[in-house]
Amino acid sequence: MSDESRRIMAIDDPYQLLREVTTRLADAQQEVTELARLRRRVVQDLHAQGLSYAQIATEAGLSRGRIHQIRHTGPAPEGAFLGRGAVTVATPLRRDDERGRTVVAVDDVSSGKRLEDLARSYGLDVTSEHVPVAGDIDLNRDGLVVVCGPRMSQQMWDTYGQDPVLHWERADDGNWTILDRRTGTAHRSGQDSDPARPYDVGYVGRLLRPDSRGSLLAIAGIHTQGSLGVVQLLASDLNSLWGQVGEHRFSALVGVEYDPETSEPRSVELLTPLYRHDDEEPDA
Repeated sequence: MSDESRRIMAIDDPYQLLREVTTRLADAQQEVTELARLRRRVVQDLHAQGLSYAQIATEAGLSRGRIHQIRHTGPAPEGAFLGRGAVTVATPLRRDDERGRTVVAVDDVSSGKRLEDLARSYGLDVTSEHVPVAGDIDLNRDGLVVVCGPRMSQQMWDTYGQDPVLHWERADDGNWTILDRRTGTAHRSGQDSDPARPYDVGYVGRLLRPDSRGSLLAIAGIHTQGSLGVVQLLASDLNSLWGQVGEHRFSALVGVEYDPETSEPRSVELLTPLYRHDDEEPDA
């Protein structure tokens, strides 16, 4: 029995005991889930290197059937792309100046809900919250997924500013663009073109937290349809994305053609490579 279990069992107050046991069970379940995810990842990696299940079983001291079971059951390794154990999905609140009230955009709600569903499908515990209209949000937390562009939060503006390759900026006409410093291409939304068309650009990146003690997953569109496109790409191709960047910091842009009536993505594609930030030299 662990020291923590002994401590909990020695609590006399039944209500405190109930709280402590409940918290400890939740923490233990998260730990079990992540250990199972790691175990499956190790088996997958060894098999991808050319080892047979029989060879892996022999070296690990387990049966071939057990190794095969581990490979095909339990939480998939790519779930770690979103976080470990538990994730918090944050979406922005907006100010309706005409009506004088705080609102949420339908597309933001859809993006947040789909991210929550995706995280749960990988065995992650999920909570949700909003980025206030003022933009203040604590980014120094584990498992944070933030759907919010740089114009809505100073903290997010500063965080996006760390990206060594993709840079948010305003064009001469006042519309937002995202500059790929590697190629010199300025990506802009079809909504801001003349003539306008139902096309948007989304950003996805794992960026350094302000306290430099971890990272967060940032998602934003030039308009809200871009965020929906990013979420669709994650839902359909997470295994491939995870295989390319793992838990490294990175960023990429996504192009999305969408239904002008519903904003639902019709097609999504990567517009850039997944730029690994540890491969990039910082700007002078």
